[in-house]
Amino acid sequence: MGKGDIAAVAELLEVATAADHHRPLGEHQWLDLVQGGRKGFAGLVAWEPGHDHPVGYAQVTRGSGSWALEFVVDPHHRGDSTVALDLVREALQVVGRQGGGHVHLWVPKPGPEHDRIAAELGLVRGRELYQMRRPLPIEGDLLADAGLDTRPFVPGQDERRWLDVNNRAFSWHPEQGGWDLDTIVQREAEAWFDPEGFLLHERDGRLAGFCWTKVHSDEDPPVGEIYVIAVDPDFKGLGLGRALVLAGLNWLGARGLRIGMLYVDATNEPAVGLYKAIGFEVDHSDRAYVADVAPVE
Repeated sequence: MGKGDIAAVAELLEVATAADHHRPLGEHQWLDLVQGGRKGFAGLVAWEPGHDHPVGYAQVTRGSGSWALEFVVDPHHRGDSTVALDLVREALQVVGRQGGGHVHLWVPKPGPEHDRIAAELGLVRGRELYQMRRPLPIEGDLLADAGLDTRPFVPGQDERRWLDVNNRAFSWHPEQGGWDLDTIVQREAEAWFDPEGFLLHERDGRLAGFCWTKVHSDEDPPVGEIYVIAVDPDFKGLGLGRALVLAGLNWLGARGLRIGMLYVDATNEPAVGLYKAIGFEVDHSDRAYVADVAPVE
């Protein structure tokens, strides 16, 4: 993809975001697009005669043991159009030509049309993520419990310690568990990155857990996200997860944010229960449709 294609796709994503009230690409996929991609990345742009803008875009990214696939169609080219079906079909063929593998087609706020596309192409429902929200600031007993001792992340100093804890805590996770130094450095280069909101909790000279927050200042009203949160497996059972969530929410609320948000796997009942207990409610679901794609000679 050239710079012209990237600019045109970025405009398409903005149009879709305004119509759907959510971003059509996950952050990993967005960074692959704007930073020029990487090995195992492919972007497909759909154009139609008579239109000076792309009518659709699909992207595949090879992850740790699987492929992530996402797509977006211009709001004016949905409905009876085959753009979505054609894009997803071609993206699956790209995966096949690159040796095949397990594919996750991620769809935010899925509807019947996504079930239809998935069924026609041989994908079935897989993981489901909840986006959960709660009002800010936290108050009362929750505020009293938010006083965990933390310090801000220091760029150039804390990356490798953080990577070790993150990758061990998320060793089971297909997207979050395989980060490397380049991945976190890319995040640090993003305009939203604020090390002051990247809270680290240390015990006995070790990084015991962290709560990394992110402010979505482009939303109306702005939303504060618990972006990544984890506890080192050696420090499980001490109640640090709850305390870190509250520390993050308190930091966001103190900066004037009035909505807190996070994502959690719908099957992670302990985490969902914890978040509900501190005032979160499910706003919507994102769904993965899955398939094993055979290699194409």
